[in-house]
Amino acid sequence: MRRCLISQLEVQGFIERCMTAVGTKPHHACSLAEVLVAADSRGHYSHGLNRMDMYVKDIKSGVCAVDGEPVAEKESAATALVDGKNLLGPVVGNFCMNLAITKAREVGIGWVVARGSNHFGIAGYYAMQALKDNMIGMSFTNTSPLVVATRGKERTLGTNPLSVAAPAKDGDSFVLDTATSAVALGKVELSERHGVSIPDGWGCDPQGKITADPKRVLTGGGLVPIGGSEATGGYKGYGLGMMVEVFCGILAGAHYSKNVRTWKVTDRVADLGQCFVAINPENFAEGFNERMSDLLSIQRNQDLADPDAPVLTPGDPERASLKKCEEIGGILYHINVVKYMNDYAKKIGVSELLPCDQTVST
Repeated sequence: MRRCLISQLEVQGFIERCMTAVGTKPHHACSLAEVLVAADSRGHYSHGLNRMDMYVKDIKSGVCAVDGEPVAEKESAATALVDGKNLLGPVVGNFCMNLAITKAREVGIGWVVARGSNHFGIAGYYAMQALKDNMIGMSFTNTSPLVVATRGKERTLGTNPLSVAAPAKDGDSFVLDTATSAVALGKVELSERHGVSIPDGWGCDPQGKITADPKRVLTGGGLVPIGGSEATGGYKGYGLGMMVEVFCGILAGAHYSKNVRTWKVTDRVADLGQCFVAINPENFAEGFNERMSDLLSIQRNQDLADPDAPVLTPGDPERASLKKCEEIGGILYHINVVKYMNDYAKKIGVSELLPCDQTVST
């Protein structure tokens, strides 16, 4: 497989050029580009450059706003309700997380919810911002309905991701970043394209029954929550997905559940609800970072079931991906993705394209 090696700065600049070409403010384009590059650098290719065209389409169609800035409509010392003004999700997310961290510096905790937002990329990007201030960060978002509730047949919840980041010693950290569905929709779509079955516990058919046929999932069925079927604990993932909805759509007064627009259908504004939290450990028991480091060490240093498969903690795989990017001097992209994005950029009048002069066989 041929892959192109492209530096983070080149990818960042390319995304910014594409977004500004369709009318995005330069600083808003920069916010989006940083999130997408962070996703790819951390190994989450489904949420990086691969998604750029979705954001371009939202701006071009006018379904996502380009003018204005997010506004805090209601505030207390520790809380805020923000109107995202239908701006790009990362613009709203950065505003809210910065506000949450500021409040946490002052009173120990900041809890900020937003309505009128859009897709904000990887949830972990916002939770990790709190690590710079030695704080715990959390972020949540609702999404288009793709998940079928336990015992149900309708798609009534999104993949509703959540992220929790907690600092340890010497720059180490715990970074959980997960959807509350068993798997991302893209994995089911890929299986369907390749003509292969999916594992039990990924999705259900239109009757709400677990199926191994990706076509049944994509045509009237849906994803299932973490845990899969009821027998294997799917109701727990279903509960977590609802919890995210409580923090996001319900608390913020945004669209929620099946009221959120259909995935990739841009006939109306998304009005996503999102939640951002910062907690200052200094307001609690002393020695938080030391205990976090010990907790991480206990997990990583235990006896292994397989000597060739070390126990990892949340955030470890992403750290390995970041280290690899640093060592090779950039991000490896499938050559087809680069060609598609360059062709797309030409259509919107961008002439300075992604370079593909460095190719690597993997």
